[in-house]
Parts: sequence; C-alpha cells; structure tokens
Amino acid sequence: MHIMRMCIFPIFILAVGCATTKPKVSQIQMREFQTKAIEADMKTTMKAMMAVLQDDSYMLKDANLDLGLITAQKEVDVQDTGAAVVAVLFAGANARWAKNSIWEATANVTEYGEQCKVRVTFQMKKMNNKGEVMEVQQIDTESHYVEFFDKVDKAIFLQKEGL
Repeated sequence: MHIMRMCIFPIFILAVGCATTKPKVSQIQMREFQTKAIEADMKTTMKAMMAVLQDDSYMLKDANLDLGLITAQKEVDVQDTGAAVVAVLFAGANARWAKNSIWEATANVTEYGEQCKVRVTFQMKKMNNKGEVMEVQQIDTESHYVEFFDKVDKAIFLQKEGL
C-alpha cells in the first residue's frame, strides 16, 4: 500500500504541474494591441469603424464625432438546451444556466496630425436564464484586435476608393 502511494503521488504532482493556464496579459500589452494609428481623417475612420461593427452584428449605441467615441453591443445566444434540461431536473424553478452573452465595444478616436489614433476595447458578459450576470470578461486576445483592425483598414480602403 505504501509503495502504491509513492507511485501515485509523483503522478499527481506531474499531472498538476502539466496543467496550463493562459498567461496574464499586462495592461501595457493590452493597450498596445488595442491601439492603432490609422492613415485617415476622423470622419472616415469613425465611419469605417461603425461599418465594421455593424458587419460584425453589433448595434451602435452611441457615436459622437466631436468626442471621437463609439459604443456598440451585440447579443449572442449561448444556451445549451441539454444543460438547461439538466439544470431544471436538478434545481427546478431555481435552475440557472448560461442563456446569452452580451459583447460590448467601445472605441476612442483621436486626430493625430494627418492620421487618427484609435483605441478599441471589447468586453463579454455572460448572462443566465434569469437575466443575471454570470461572468464579465475583458477580451484580451491580441488576435481579436488584429482581426478587427484588419477589417477597419479594408473598410477605409473601400471608402477612399468610393466603393
């Protein structure tokens, strides 16, 4: 029995040691990939950003050219019917399960000489079937922002070409 414990303990330590977690992104790193200089005037930049957000199913909540501010959000259904059924079976009327997520985007556009400096942030709120917030998460993956700014660059190109 003692030998068995001696064999299991190193395996447990090895398994725990191999668990991977996503490295925490620093605020400086976040700001770096949330910000981009764009070769266009304020109006063109804001129109391009609004078009991209709408193309990505966001509903514009506010757009203020004087402040260079855009806010938008979209709602995504994330309900898993099987999980909902299991939750109701075990908890009845008190059951809670993930129902939808609300993605919020905020952009700040500042004229900077011949170009604009843009900073955009994305946040996701997961809501349950009772309308309660289950989780709030800032989107901190660089690829999400790179993809967004690539779309903005294309939208600005299309605007400049009159397409």
